[in-house]
Order: sequence, then structure tokens, then C-alpha cells
Amino acid sequence: MVSLQPSATVTLARLGLLDRVVACTRYCKDVCPELAFREVLIVADSWTAQAAEIAAARPDLVIASVPYQLEAVAEILKSGVRFLGLAPRSLADIYSDIAIIAGAMGAFDRGEHIIGSMQREIESVRARHAAGPHPRVFCEEWGKPIIHSQRWVAELVEAAGGRFLGEPGAKTDAECVRRSDPEVMVMAWCGAGDRVPLEKIVGERGWSETSAGRSRRVYCVRDELLNTPAPTLLDGLRALEGAIHPDLFPQLPAGLRRMAL
Repeated sequence: MVSLQPSATVTLARLGLLDRVVACTRYCKDVCPELAFREVLIVADSWTAQAAEIAAARPDLVIASVPYQLEAVAEILKSGVRFLGLAPRSLADIYSDIAIIAGAMGAFDRGEHIIGSMQREIESVRARHAAGPHPRVFCEEWGKPIIHSQRWVAELVEAAGGRFLGEPGAKTDAECVRRSDPEVMVMAWCGAGDRVPLEKIVGERGWSETSAGRSRRVYCVRDELLNTPAPTLLDGLRALEGAIHPDLFPQLPAGLRRMAL
């Protein structure tokens, strides 16, 4: 099969089916380092897919996920290979996508196990913080324009004991965020890894006098931990929990970086 999105590749890895992948994107190697030890073709992703690249891999199945371009979808269809297109928005969608991928690969039981493990871990964290406190949390997926993180991130924030500010996936502006006075800020820019310039953002956007800015509770979470709708979201949940409840963590969880004190 050909995977055009890291989320699909991660899911296949957790299913123990990475050996079925004959081609993937360069971003897939970032989230699945074990691919470095396998011979796979590197192809364009769901946004820029090319029919010739897909056909050259001679797959039985292509898995792609949002974001798409109309032209890219046309290229995938032009390849003539069976196509599974995903568009998750919520945790429930992500569970469904894992089940669909597992079913398509004949690994339904393993898929159910992964889904159950994710649900139990998320509910365990939710129960830990049910009594509060529930600080106001701003999560940013992109900086120019400023875009709130997706719905599944909002659900994880709430499971981790926070109150997600704004509309998931919607655009906003610096003044609107300032007026909402977040107590915690989390930046997870698509494609930026952990390289979001926290101090620069807070200064340039006039956020120094927000509750988060004054307490320096401004964090960067590695892109793939929150923006990859796959089982790795559990690592993102732990990073969010560390940002929202730092008193519970003697050391910052992996993938979480705090603004300089």
C-alpha cells in the first residue's frame, strides 16, 4: 500500500503492518523513524499527490487524509488504485479511521485493541482532573493567520483538565486571544516540529500581560503529537497535561517546551 499521510503510516505501524507500506511521504519518516531501515519509495502527500509516483509503487491500496487539493484527489484517482480517503475531525472520527484501516488490512482485532487502549487512557486522564481546576487554554495550529487547533485537540485539552478557548479549526486574531485572557497557551504549528518562537510571538502579539504571558505558561508541543490524528495523540495528551498541570510533572513531558522564564 501507499500512505500519503503520516497519520495512516503511524496507524499501520501500531497495527504491526509497516511491512505492507511500499511508498510514503517524507513526513511519514518523521513520525515513524523505523522506516529509515526499510526500502520504501518517497512520494508526494495528499496535498500534492502524483499519479505516476503512485503507479510506480504498484500498490493495492492508497490511503490519504485531509488536507486535500482537488487536483491531488484527481491524481490519486487517475492512478487507478483502490483509494481510501479519510477526513477526521474528532476523536470519534479518529477511532473510526483506525477501525477502517485495520479492517481494510485484515487486522480488525488489533484495531479494536488500539482504539480501546486510547479510550481507556484518555478517560483515565479525564477522571484525574474531573474535580478541577480547569484553566483557560488557547491552542494554536498555525500562526499566519492565527488558527485554533482542531476539534480532537479541544477534546484532549478538556480531558487533560483545561477549558479550550475559541472555535476549533477557526481563524482568530491576536486581539481576540488577548481579550480571552488564556491562563495557558499551547503552540503546535503544522510542519514546525518544536521550533515555534514562543518569546517572539508573545512579545509581537501583545500577549505579555495575559495571564499565560505573566506566568510564562506558554508552551510549544511538537507538531506531530497533536496534529497527527493517530494513536500518537496519547503522547500529545501527556504533553497537554504537563502544560495545564505543571505541578504534577517534576520534568516536562517529552515533546513539550516552555517559554523561557
